[in-house]
Amino acid sequence: MEFVVKPFSELSPTELYEILKTRSEIFVVEQKCVCQDMDDKDKDALHVFCWNDAGRVAGCLRVFFKDEANGIAQIGRVVTLEHGKGIGGKLLHKGVEVARERLKAKKAYLHSQQYAIGYYAKEGFRVVSDLFLEDGIPHVEMEMDL
Repeated sequence: MEFVVKPFSELSPTELYEILKTRSEIFVVEQKCVCQDMDDKDKDALHVFCWNDAGRVAGCLRVFFKDEANGIAQIGRVVTLEHGKGIGGKLLHKGVEVARERLKAKKAYLHSQQYAIGYYAKEGFRVVSDLFLEDGIPHVEMEMDL
């Protein structure tokens, strides 16, 4: 599986469309979460994504600085279109690699939906907050040292 890593300014219209389409399909339709997905953070992010054989973005995430002065990168909008194929683990691993190597971050930070805590923990993230609601869905903050 080959991942593409691009800043927003280098995404083609088709790549951007497919990333947003995949995020909408999972977050809005599958998870029934009405939220403002396009929050202006995409413009400052590195986008990590892969394609499936049908020409769809099979998985994507974004990496950007949460706190550049302290070297804290945030990983977000982690989503896979195809579940149970190992795409998610590889995608997250690549996102952490991008934070470490491309951004030279010292720490990675993210918001995890409660059900996905174990997924992030496998990569080395640890819970650093109490449970809170984000867009009506239980989340926790997680981080890992890079």
